[in-house]
Amino acid sequence: MRSAQSENTIGVLVADENRMGCQLLASSLQRNNNFKVVGCAVSMAEVLQALKRVEAQVAVISANLEDGPLSGFKLLRELRVSHPKTRVILLLDSSERDLVVDAFRGGARGVFCRSQSFKLLCKCIYSVNGGQIWANTAEMQFVLEALGQVAPLHIVNAKGKSLLSKREEEVVACVAEGLTNREIARQLSLSEHTVKNYLFRIFDKLGISGRVELVLYALSHRELAERDEGNGLVPVESAAGGSSKNPARETPHHNRTSAVPE
Repeated sequence: MRSAQSENTIGVLVADENRMGCQLLASSLQRNNNFKVVGCAVSMAEVLQALKRVEAQVAVISANLEDGPLSGFKLLRELRVSHPKTRVILLLDSSERDLVVDAFRGGARGVFCRSQSFKLLCKCIYSVNGGQIWANTAEMQFVLEALGQVAPLHIVNAKGKSLLSKREEEVVACVAEGLTNREIARQLSLSEHTVKNYLFRIFDKLGISGRVELVLYALSHRELAERDEGNGLVPVESAAGGSSKNPARETPHHNRTSAVPE
């Protein structure tokens, strides 16, 4: 498979529910010298075929495709398994709570509402390609509320061994509630320095880079666990892939939640 990645451009695949809308968005992105549109699709089959030819770094996929309403969510879950290196931005008609939560559960790295500007979409693509999560404050609040409505997280590897200690799981639960390091320290009777050390250790164990990614990781893995339990299976998950990065180096964006809030 040939990669679309080059030194100066970001390979972007565009998928929309009709050909005209897809071509208009693709043409707009192509006029930006920092982007190279590697595919324009209107169905799940066309997206998968395009990715077989060229691996896109970022895919901007509409929630609704030619396959039917909300078919973009089905494609999102499939790409999460078949093309994990392609970061997906889900294009929504409106930032409804259930749509936002389901997008991140499905593996989206960002959500973007059509009511926002094209200039902001370009920034969204830059950020997601750089490994950041794209969501505004209200959208992240939806995710935090969803986390509070499900059972506590318990992450195990393929052998059933816990990846996190009990204290680390308590720290994750506090992060999921939106608490700052100071608030976590007060609630767990720890120093802020100790909390920060726990967070770095958790990031390293799970192979993730920051608080926002930790929240989304917890959300998606709880959803998998609930599904497995519903099928009578024991939830078994391995740690997230990828190399660890220093979360302190992540730069907060005005339209997304800071990776390591103080």
